[in-house]
Amino acid sequence: GFIFQVTSFQGVALRSLSTSSPHDHPEHGRLVYKGNLAKAVLGVKFFSYSTSIFNLFMMPYIMLKSGIGVESLLVQAAFYGLIGIFTFITPVTLHILTKGYVIRLYYKDEADTYTAITYNAILAEKVTVFHQKDVKIPDITKMFTTFYAKTKSMLVNPTLFPNPQDYNHLMGYDKSSFFKFEDLEEVKEADER
Repeated sequence: GFIFQVTSFQGVALRSLSTSSPHDHPEHGRLVYKGNLAKAVLGVKFFSYSTSIFNLFMMPYIMLKSGIGVESLLVQAAFYGLIGIFTFITPVTLHILTKGYVIRLYYKDEADTYTAITYNAILAEKVTVFHQKDVKIPDITKMFTTFYAKTKSMLVNPTLFPNPQDYNHLMGYDKSSFFKFEDLEEVKEADER
């Protein structure tokens, strides 16, 4: 009896390992969206950070070997300015542009809340929980913003939602009072008369 229990437990464990996704987080709800550029965003940010760190370590060596330290103040300012742009401004700009890119989005039906997973400045996953009523759509189309969750800008690709109804609910389109099915029926009946 004991050997049978162990083998059946191993079978259950293997089945659960093979069927569970690394992105399954029951505490967040069900996975409704997965961004397809997550690895690209992470890769670009990592490359940018690593080149910035490399620049910081190489700057004293370049100055010593090239003799820039003894050149005029203007040459030094131009050199530091150029290095500064690549070392600091590029990673900061990249972070500002990609900080709202949603890697994964989960939804809890019973609470009507979403959990968005994004990357923070140190390339770790950041969790943002918000209610559907916190979603605001920008008045004008913005390049890196699909919606605001409270005050945070979020970017999603509507075509990557496996169920379009999940996107409609997120954006509040299913609550729109513009066209209700009953109103459409009334218009049809009036036309027939």
